[in-house]
Amino acid sequence: LSLSLSLSLSLCFLKTKIKKRVLPIVIDVGTDNADLLNHPLYFGLRRPRLEGDAYFEMLDEFMRAVLARYPNVLIQFEDFSSKHAQTLLDRYRDHHLVFNDDIQGTATTVLSGVYGALAAKGERAEDIRNQKIVVAGAGSAGMGVVQFLCKAMVKHGLTEQEARDNFCILDADGLITTAREDVSDFVLPFARREAELADASLLDTICHFKPSILIGLSTVGGLFTSEHLGAMAENCDRPLVMPLSNPTSRLECTAEQCAQWTRGRAIFAAGSPQPDASFNGREIASSQANNMYIFPGLALGASVGHARIITDHMLMAAAESLVKCITADDLAKGSIYPKLSMIRDISLEIACGVIQTAVEDKVVKQESRAAEVLQEQGMDALRNYVRGRMFQPNYDPLVYVPPGIGE
Repeated sequence: LSLSLSLSLSLCFLKTKIKKRVLPIVIDVGTDNADLLNHPLYFGLRRPRLEGDAYFEMLDEFMRAVLARYPNVLIQFEDFSSKHAQTLLDRYRDHHLVFNDDIQGTATTVLSGVYGALAAKGERAEDIRNQKIVVAGAGSAGMGVVQFLCKAMVKHGLTEQEARDNFCILDADGLITTAREDVSDFVLPFARREAELADASLLDTICHFKPSILIGLSTVGGLFTSEHLGAMAENCDRPLVMPLSNPTSRLECTAEQCAQWTRGRAIFAAGSPQPDASFNGREIASSQANNMYIFPGLALGASVGHARIITDHMLMAAAESLVKCITADDLAKGSIYPKLSMIRDISLEIACGVIQTAVEDKVVKQESRAAEVLQEQGMDALRNYVRGRMFQPNYDPLVYVPPGIGE
């Protein structure tokens, strides 16, 4: 069935007062899988997959219908095909309250991890402008991360070109430079201008560029070898290594490999769960860059705050708020994300940061009570206001169970 589904999304909208409802929606746009089309038990639409203008017209019709019924709706797009995801986000984001978790959630989570790594090294968020970053993977997800990190550097004082010059992007053919003739439009601004480095290998790129951060979004399991990570440790006292490909079989390296090959010097975060590693008897934290850190608080803040749209500044505020939730003890161990067991406190902190930035960006509606609370009473009052509107997962048991049974 999944082969016939081009997208899924969820709607979070405001009903009486500010009691929230969530409606998951899956849109069937057909399938090109002949086996499914001819299977007697197939429940999907028995028609070829919708493509081209017809696909976008159908999504436009859906958006109009939803907004006509629920004008305060927040729409989260999830698991769109890569050829449609960015186009649809660009199509709606400037005038609809929409959010794409695969693009914006991943990028925001990675940015927070970079901020967390800087904090673990005793540096500040603005020091992101001094980081040199090598990214293995030039697909839409990888470039979404690159573009957002670049925007963060610009926020902290660099020009756009200065920020772009802090990146090296590699695909299966090596380092992408302006000498290439077939570079995608969204990659071209980050193509290196050094002609002599055209199609350079990952190792040569690391040795020449001397990055402080290595990010893997290649989906090539084991791509990062002892030579690559050894070179990272040679060039940087505490490099950040982020193999973000999923599932685990596609991780560019494991936490244990990173610890051994960098001689325990690297800060590590992966896209899939990894156990903590050790080197010379010292435990080294393994963090997970999980989008779950971001989207609950982002949606909460956008909904309770009555935001009209979600801006890049709001996403950056979410990344910065997440770092504030890491304890000093966890930072000392090299953890660059807080414990997921704190997710309610994390979501509250992110929601308040998102609302504050939405007010600064002037994208809240006039009826936003949250904005009034913030402006009239301050951040502590806003926290109490948002906390009182968070869903409490308390359920009464359907069957009485005497004490001592099943405990």
